[in-house]
Amino acid sequence: MSNEDLPAPKVQLTNSEWRQRLTAEEFVVLRQAGTERPFTGEYTDTKQPGVYECRACGAEIFRSTEKFESHCGWPSFFDPASSSAVILREDKSLGMRRVEVLCSTCHSHLGHVFEGEGYPTPTDQRYCINSISLRLVPADS
Repeated sequence: MSNEDLPAPKVQLTNSEWRQRLTAEEFVVLRQAGTERPFTGEYTDTKQPGVYECRACGAEIFRSTEKFESHCGWPSFFDPASSSAVILREDKSLGMRRVEVLCSTCHSHLGHVFEGEGYPTPTDQRYCINSISLRLVPADS
């Protein structure tokens, strides 16, 4: 799916408004498709129950019940919270062919999804997501 083919985001802000809402590091990843360094994100090894929201707009993206340890350096999930939570788009950057994961609500970059890697998950998919793209809302204790 190209930018022209994407449905309009429900949350639309100017770059200036995004810069006011996000930290400089968050802006680079979420709005400019950057990547945080592996094994540095706050949710890489988190096992706390809860819901992972898009840090830019607060939309529910993943649940802790679909998080698994892939040892890749970023939080990994085998399925989004709902089929409409994310948009998948072809990414040919860096001389590779990958599938980018975007928040369907604000079109912020979350990470990439990979298939067929052999992880013992129900979907055989690994949503490799930047911690800085997410905010964990812990489950009620």
